[in-house]
Amino acid sequence: MTKADLIYKDNLREILINGSWDENPRPKYEDGTPAHSKFITQVFEKYDLSKGELPITTLRPIYIKKAIDEICWIYQDQTSDLAVLEEKYGIYWWRDWGLEDGTIGQRYGATVKKYDLLNNFLEGIRKDPFGRRHILSLWQVLDFQSTEGLLPCAFQIIGSCRKIEDDMYFDLTLVQRSSDYAVAGHINMIQYVALQMMIAHHLGMKVGTFARFTQNLHIYDRHLDQAYEMLKREPAKEQPQLVLNAEGKSFYEITSDDFELVNYNPVKPQLKFDLGI
Repeated sequence: MTKADLIYKDNLREILINGSWDENPRPKYEDGTPAHSKFITQVFEKYDLSKGELPITTLRPIYIKKAIDEICWIYQDQTSDLAVLEEKYGIYWWRDWGLEDGTIGQRYGATVKKYDLLNNFLEGIRKDPFGRRHILSLWQVLDFQSTEGLLPCAFQIIGSCRKIEDDMYFDLTLVQRSSDYAVAGHINMIQYVALQMMIAHHLGMKVGTFARFTQNLHIYDRHLDQAYEMLKREPAKEQPQLVLNAEGKSFYEITSDDFELVNYNPVKPQLKFDLGI
């Protein structure tokens, strides 16, 4: 069993056995029913990418191309325009959170652009790699007050650099206020691993460790059967690897086509989920 599957099963069990139920939830299912969730708090997990550990489960298929495309929409295109997301990448899952102006509000990519967050992050590391202030935060309260829109779930990254002999390693921590664990937990992690690899490649570094801290890790009430099903499944024994083939490309030139997920043999069939919107 891979480290990711071991952690995944442990967290699923912890939520199912010891989790707390919420009250008066904001999300609703498509039929209007309140989307209640069972949750645990303050969850931390860490993977050493340099040693082959990768935060992707084999208990169900995780399709990474669209996940990485979403990262490109946020950090390369730097827009919250749904037309860009849909026409350029063929991603439509943000429609339920769309506003009348065709955006998701002053959020995510629009915030990255407004404060030039990504370029400042890259330049800060380039100038002072051993600095302890390499933080990119999408949690901008004035932006939330300026427009409607879903508040960012994965809202902050913190970077650090280490030198081992002649090699520089780039470590990344992802901070999430909330994670729909059964559906998006590993999607979020693998897309931010991809972002970490893009940044490291741009800076001429190697990837080091990836960590994620989640304040509220939850399973929706309509996902409990799927969670129990994943606990019954026997995970793949082989460790998947995410490979970036982007020789000569800068951060803004890398696409999801430059990534390859190898040795990935997840358990099938895929599970279906009603989304809390």
